[in-house]
Amino acid sequence: MDDKARMKELVELLNRASRAYYAEDRELMSNLEYDALYDELLALEEKCGTVLSDSPTQKVGYESVDFLPKEKHASPMLSLGKTKSREELASWLGDHEGLLSWKEDGLTVVLTYRGGELEKCVTRGNGETGEVITPNARAFKNLPLRIPFSGELVVRGEAVIGYKDFEAINADIPEEGAKYKNPRNLCSGSVRQLDSAVTARRNVKVMIFNLVSAEGKDFDNSMEKQFLFLKELGFEVVEYERVNAANVEEAVARFEERIAGNDIPSDGLVLAYDDLAYAASLGRTAKFPRGAIAFKWADEMAETELLAMEWNTSRTGLINPVAIFAPVELEGTRVSRASVHNVSIIRQLQLGIGDRIKVYKANMIIPQIAENLSRSDGLPIPEHCPVCGGATRIEKDADSEVLRCLNEDCPAKQLQRFVHFAERDAMNIDGLSEATLEKLIAAGLIRGFADIYRLKDRREALLGLEGFKDKAADKLLAAVEKSRSTTLMRLLAAIGIPGVGVANARTIALHFDQELDGIRKAEKEELSAIDGVGEVMACDLYSFMRDAANISMLDELCAELEIRKEEVGAADERIGGKTFVVTGSLEHFENRNALKAVIEARGGKMAGSVSAKTECLINNDAASASSKNKTARSLGVKILTEEEFMKEYLE
Repeated sequence: MDDKARMKELVELLNRASRAYYAEDRELMSNLEYDALYDELLALEEKCGTVLSDSPTQKVGYESVDFLPKEKHASPMLSLGKTKSREELASWLGDHEGLLSWKEDGLTVVLTYRGGELEKCVTRGNGETGEVITPNARAFKNLPLRIPFSGELVVRGEAVIGYKDFEAINADIPEEGAKYKNPRNLCSGSVRQLDSAVTARRNVKVMIFNLVSAEGKDFDNSMEKQFLFLKELGFEVVEYERVNAANVEEAVARFEERIAGNDIPSDGLVLAYDDLAYAASLGRTAKFPRGAIAFKWADEMAETELLAMEWNTSRTGLINPVAIFAPVELEGTRVSRASVHNVSIIRQLQLGIGDRIKVYKANMIIPQIAENLSRSDGLPIPEHCPVCGGATRIEKDADSEVLRCLNEDCPAKQLQRFVHFAERDAMNIDGLSEATLEKLIAAGLIRGFADIYRLKDRREALLGLEGFKDKAADKLLAAVEKSRSTTLMRLLAAIGIPGVGVANARTIALHFDQELDGIRKAEKEELSAIDGVGEVMACDLYSFMRDAANISMLDELCAELEIRKEEVGAADERIGGKTFVVTGSLEHFENRNALKAVIEARGGKMAGSVSAKTECLINNDAASASSKNKTARSLGVKILTEEEFMKEYLE
């Protein structure tokens, strides 16, 4: 076993032993054995000059940011030309040799190293401009943070989450509608998190597929030698085979045989010339480089019967058709639904209920209708929205015809209001995710906030929705019931009053002794006199409480709730009236909101940014170069870890 392979083995073994010891209260090895393996890993890292991001020799300080800055790529990141013909691959190669590799399905990133250290990671974005995600890249499971090469190195790779990790993450999500659809979507969201601790928990890996530049290095005009060089540096390079026109079809067949057992998602293969100069001489089209080509698997087809067309109203008011057909097996899974996207496609396919249709999975993932064999053309286009019953209209959208709900008050268009209502800081309804709410609204089960608390009377209708089984339905209904007992602070934060967030909701509720009637009857002058409210918020709150629709909404909602008074302790002189800011991940508190609740219960405030009025910045990585740390140092604001904060302010 070579040094790099041994390092990876040691990292995995030591991390597994640490998890068992600290999280599971069991030992996989003695302290003596652990220390010996740890010392061996340290020696190998020193010898090779490579350190993996998840090495136990590194103290990874996870970082949170307020937004992802954008950056223009030095050269455009183009897509590849595509073919589904194996014969075309041989013709494309001609007399040249090439490298055939997996085309992995994740999120493309560009990594830059200088002086042997990871300096920057940027997503592909739109090909011209991407998002800077360097803190998250430092949390990628297999990425070297330090390499034995001091010149500038730029590589491209695919950030991916394997099927095993994808299934494990989904297994922890009990409600079917909230589960992630596929590893690519999960990976894309994980890589672009604002908190790199989330990325770390998702076990994101990066597979390198292209060396853009390596300062001062010569690779004898060979792409394969570039790959071998990257492997020596500690990168995990995409798996490949060296091929020519005579054996490329056999190599494709070997890759195909291994799809079922391949843990990393793939949507095809990539064939690239090994001869770097020849590939560069071919140039590119407006869209594609000519030095590589993508091979897409031929789609497996199945014939079935169209049973129904389901119409779902989206938050934009578009009413999207979904075909329901007799279940068939495709690419190893059983499918019975496919999006038809818009009215134009319905008309092009001349669909009608009972038609014989052919279906497939685009890229082996997304079910689609390929062909209508019957073409009865008898499918009616709804004249009324399935959610609100309002009028619909067919409109032109670019080159397509779409169906739109014309009712601006349609509940489907108000999805984010319902999402906000169910959030942890508001009514805290566990499991009532955006995906679940979309289904409930589309099915007409929810039109107003009070309808959420009437779901218990519509359990059978709930069970009729896709993804809802007895256990998932009962868990959601239990969460809804639990949220019935709430506080006025949560209610005010949940119902969408302009400008009223968690902190202001608490201030307003306490001013009126946690009595809703007092708020509903208050005049603008009294509201604006509340500390922290101000004239604009007072006007918005006053108008909200006197709007006829809102009055009706509150009456219906309060009839379903038990609003209890929250116990409020006396202000703690160490915290009362002071402002605190937190950044980074937490260890002693479940999340930032839990810490916020402790501070506010003692009369303090939490802010999102550091200012001269900040009492202290709470950050477990006090040495980090985050913007909040820099601002705190420049203003002379003290930076404390959680433990230091707890000792100074809570003990």
